[in-house]
Amino acid sequence: MFNPNKIGTFAVAAAVLLAPASGVTQSGHGSPPAKPAAATAAKSGRLAINGVDYYYEIHGRGEPLLLLHGGLGSIGMFGSVLLPKLAENRTVIAVDLQGHGRTPLGKRPFKLESIGDDMAQLTKRLGYPKVDVLGYSLGGGVALRMALQKSEAVRRLVLVSTPFSDDGYYADIKAQQVQVSAKAAPMMKDTPMYKSYVAVAPNPAEFPRLLDTLGEFMKKKYDWSAEVSKLKVPVMLVYGDSDMFRPEHVVKFYQLLGGGLRDAGWARETMAKNRLAILPDLTHYDVFTSPRLATTVLPFLNGQRDAKSWAEQVRGAK
Repeated sequence: MFNPNKIGTFAVAAAVLLAPASGVTQSGHGSPPAKPAAATAAKSGRLAINGVDYYYEIHGRGEPLLLLHGGLGSIGMFGSVLLPKLAENRTVIAVDLQGHGRTPLGKRPFKLESIGDDMAQLTKRLGYPKVDVLGYSLGGGVALRMALQKSEAVRRLVLVSTPFSDDGYYADIKAQQVQVSAKAAPMMKDTPMYKSYVAVAPNPAEFPRLLDTLGEFMKKKYDWSAEVSKLKVPVMLVYGDSDMFRPEHVVKFYQLLGGGLRDAGWARETMAKNRLAILPDLTHYDVFTSPRLATTVLPFLNGQRDAKSWAEQVRGAK
């Protein structure tokens, strides 16, 4: 049976569907904390690239960071927590992906490979020939394709709740995905996914066609393991400990990147360049709302670390 709360995926970020009723926290006690104010864009606009009229926003100042949302979401899903934090010391270029938010679906086939190439063109045309990239779920797939196809455009890559092949999902989630189609539209009228879409979409009547498009996309087989193992840019993988991806898939992804294959050594002499974070008490549907996501990825994006070796501690104590 189709459950719109579990479309999930590479394709759908539905954290708010799981939010508690007003006045009750997830632990069942008291009122929820007030939400931070949404970020205000310093600049917004549109760029037509390969037949898609992309909407983008630019926030903050500093090193450029491309931020890509999950399926059936938009820039707005990052607006109250992650985007403002990143924009404190970064120029954040946030984009509504093809068919999402303020970007029309258009007639071009929906392929992550095509959208990944588009993102490299978009950032270059905005004056940022090389950027860090953070993508969540569907946006993570776009970010990964961008790094695989246009490595010269990516400095560092963060993939949040993203698989490298279609067999990474739990079987019940995969079964839900293949049922996504326009027929689900009436059942989704009261979901935040639909409501946020119709609030900003150029043509809200396109929602059923978007569901058909994503449903067909999710039925396709893919396995990018051979390409992933050849990635040259530094990569950080981030998942919730209750994510929709099997732990074995997460570990395999990290191993393909050269991590998790040996001990790092006393002086980190065999430390892998890439990183893996599994955040506790988080799922695919709320990892992007957690303040811990920003504090986890920023040291990696900034090329920093907050831990000293035992030897450094001993030297520092003298």
